[in-house]
Amino acid sequence: MPAARARRDVHEGHLGTGPRQAPHAADEAGERGEGRAGGQAPVKRGPATASDVTTAVASTAYLLEHLAKILSVDRSKEISEAVTVLTSAKKLFVYGVGRSGLAARAFAMRMVQLGIDCYFIGETITPVVGDGDAVLIVSNTGSTMSAIQVANIARRVGAKVIAVTGHRTSKLGHASNVVLLIHSDGDGTETRLAPLGTLFEDATVLLLDGVVAQVMERLGQTEADMRGRHAIMV
Repeated sequence: MPAARARRDVHEGHLGTGPRQAPHAADEAGERGEGRAGGQAPVKRGPATASDVTTAVASTAYLLEHLAKILSVDRSKEISEAVTVLTSAKKLFVYGVGRSGLAARAFAMRMVQLGIDCYFIGETITPVVGDGDAVLIVSNTGSTMSAIQVANIARRVGAKVIAVTGHRTSKLGHASNVVLLIHSDGDGTETRLAPLGTLFEDATVLLLDGVVAQVMERLGQTEADMRGRHAIMV
């Protein structure tokens, strides 16, 4: 597919060659944190009890303990490579589905505040991806169809791809130049205290906030510089 067509595909959301392909429902639903196939269980409703607070406290403690373990893994080499890509790109694009997308958006906000030309793929005002650009994609499974297609098209037009994923050998991992691996498998308790992809998503926010600090240092930016680019909400 010609580069111009490929760039239009990324910009317009036509993430594939030939006829438009529907994303794999299970993968997309998983990234959004939605229920699995087979129907949804009815939601139990009732008055608040003391156990509700106890569960919330236990969940917070569980998250803090496991996030500390997940983030203690040495990723210095991969982070350095990612920062080099981020700070040398002509434009930066980010992408993710569901809560992974929210983590990507939070990172994009900080990149803009650092003075980097950054966009979220899929927005109406997002320009086309081109040669010399960088694309950061967040996907726990690494098998979300739209994420894989974005990565493949980005590489095809000459952009570099950074993947934040829980599976290095996934299709997304194979399509990326740099992989920031977040292995978030729990101990079985996570189904009650940190359901679905909570550990991965929270770890992603924290890991990327660390990358923000590294980019900030690399660019010689200060908090005052960032505050000057902070959106004014009125």
